[in-house]
Amino acid sequence: MATHLIIVESPAKVKTIKKFLGKGYKIEASLGHIRDLPTKELGVTEGEEFLPTYVIIPGKEKVVNKLQKIAAKVGNIYLAPDPDREGEAIAWHIAEVIKQKNSNFLRIQFNEITKRAVLEALNNPRSLDEKLFNSQQARRILDRLVGYKISPLLWKKVQRGLSAGRVQSVALRLLVEREKERYSFQPQEYWVFKALLKKSEYELQADLVKISNKKAKITNEKQASELKDYLAKQQFILHKIEQKQQKRNPKPPFITSTLQQEANIRFNFSASRTMSIAQRLYEGVDLGEKGTIALITYMRTDSVRIAPEAQKLAREWIKKTLGSKYCPPKAKKYKTKSTAQDAHEAIRPVDPTLTPEEIRAYLPADQFKLYKLIWERFIASQMTSATILATIFHIQAGKTLWQTKGEQIAFPGFLKIYSPGKIKENLLPNLTEGTNFNLEKLDIKQKFTQPPARYSEATLVKKMEELGIGRPSTYATIISTLLARKYALLEEKQLIPTELGMSVCDLLIQHFPKLLDVNFTAKMEEELDKIAIGEKDWQEVLREFAKEFYPTLEAAQKEMRSLKNGEQTEIKCSKCGNPMLVKFGKNGPFLACSNYPKCKNTSNFKRTENGEIVLIKPEEQPPKIVGKCPKCGNPVVEKKARTGARFLACSNYPKCNYTASYSTKVPCPEQGCDGELVERSTKKGKIFYACSNYPKCKFAVWNYPVAQKCPKCGFSILVKKESKARGEYLACPVKGCRYWEKIE
Repeated sequence: MATHLIIVESPAKVKTIKKFLGKGYKIEASLGHIRDLPTKELGVTEGEEFLPTYVIIPGKEKVVNKLQKIAAKVGNIYLAPDPDREGEAIAWHIAEVIKQKNSNFLRIQFNEITKRAVLEALNNPRSLDEKLFNSQQARRILDRLVGYKISPLLWKKVQRGLSAGRVQSVALRLLVEREKERYSFQPQEYWVFKALLKKSEYELQADLVKISNKKAKITNEKQASELKDYLAKQQFILHKIEQKQQKRNPKPPFITSTLQQEANIRFNFSASRTMSIAQRLYEGVDLGEKGTIALITYMRTDSVRIAPEAQKLAREWIKKTLGSKYCPPKAKKYKTKSTAQDAHEAIRPVDPTLTPEEIRAYLPADQFKLYKLIWERFIASQMTSATILATIFHIQAGKTLWQTKGEQIAFPGFLKIYSPGKIKENLLPNLTEGTNFNLEKLDIKQKFTQPPARYSEATLVKKMEELGIGRPSTYATIISTLLARKYALLEEKQLIPTELGMSVCDLLIQHFPKLLDVNFTAKMEEELDKIAIGEKDWQEVLREFAKEFYPTLEAAQKEMRSLKNGEQTEIKCSKCGNPMLVKFGKNGPFLACSNYPKCKNTSNFKRTENGEIVLIKPEEQPPKIVGKCPKCGNPVVEKKARTGARFLACSNYPKCNYTASYSTKVPCPEQGCDGELVERSTKKGKIFYACSNYPKCKFAVWNYPVAQKCPKCGFSILVKKESKARGEYLACPVKGCRYWEKIE
């Protein structure tokens, strides 16, 4: 019988740790947080103390009961959630719910899930860190105050279901301000000159860089034409050859933000997807005969520090596999930013000698990609610098100076393992100064300066890190929330603020300027860091915040304008001439006449690159004719109800009011029923398929039915489904059957 209990967060960790320890240890998972603030009330006293009221999270009662029963039967309890503030809070709440059964609990933590790390943690347990817990608690209460107080105001003034977040709203501001920069951007014309030059069998392309010893600046067609005529009379001479060796240094191993950025750039992984995959690699993966093994260290970190033993293993692997010249005489050290918490080392492979190819067969594609990226970046960080031989030809043509550049890898160094971008060697011909070239072709292009690029997930994470907004554990959640609330859209890897997001942001900046201030948000993160190390009292930080927040909130409740009646535009209604308003519906923003209800004209719209509103004319498609009306003989057409379900109607409406449900022609599978399954939709617009004999027969399924018998259980229909893993497939709708087959 087990004498000790270890409590971790996830079942995956249970499986990995079990193989390291004997029968004296019972390992259980809390499945994340078990307690939180209540969902239907503030849950915080609003006086001087800001005391929270915690409740068991709905659905976690069984987990808590199980942990309490086991705790009563063991000696020591080791609390082993993740080694960060959130993990400390989980451990603290577990201790609170089991202390009446057993108060012999100790906190252990490990940066990597290996036998050595786990045993070392068990040999060096500590007490729960109240300062670290208070830091998390202060963050949770701050976020609750902001969300619980401002969100209802947005429901009242804009639309139900909206939310405001302390850090999320500042991230939204970054997106909105970038979009407004794009709206106000004035493109500037410029012309680019490239010359195709030839000498004997050699051809090369040169770029115009200077005119009369000043940076080349051609701003209109007249200047371009005059320069073209001038160059036609000039001799292109190789004036100077410049050669230099350049050192290219490896980058440090990944931290959370740089891993999210690189995975987004290389694989188009979202920040949340990257963290989800990394979590699985950290907790452990089944590697066949090797069993379940943790592959990477803890993935929420802002430090580039590396454990000496990992550095030693990496250097030994480099020397043995690649040769001594790829391993620097001294181990490389990287400097962590002064603002970093530096609580954990960098993200690296647990075993640097375990190459990606060795375990490829055991990993899904996304896990393999991320492990390979982490492994290569770490190994490369311990290798010698690359040496690049750069050659520049400076070519004179009258008063103009041209350049062409060549690169040759003299020694690959770390590039042999990891290249941040594709490096193409471009060798220039072996020529001497004074060489004359023939001008084969002059390529002249008119161009215009481009507006600042929208943020991608990678660049937004980088910007938040630079500004000190959020922390490694929150970047992914912030972006996910902006997308989930429809404050932003992700299109072609660009984060674009929606009309709703821009309107909400403008209201919040107007009425909560300090809360939306980037510097204030960064300062608040520093305050939370100070709480974690005991330099600040958590309740004092909350009191200071509340001192300004509550008066600002009170003023906003009185002064914030309502957008429920719409925001006026300069566009006139095509039916009555009154101004059109931007309104927000459940399907997004639209234009509606300000003369409603007398005029019910509406239209979809979009914004131009300058932010101007333009109407989107609906595409008129001829109705789909599906038969003849049994009442009047006119064509019957397919239509859609307001909630989305298709139905059939006579084209002679309103003279003929014949309608019918859209039938799938699949017989109802209920025994003794002669109905067919027809398309229906819920009030919220979700499509389902129900028996035409309703309410006599109440059979219904969510997915499109197919008249095909299940070969496993014999049910008379299957339904069409789709997933990323399986693609399109047929499945049995009977609960517990689980039969499925791929649609070829």
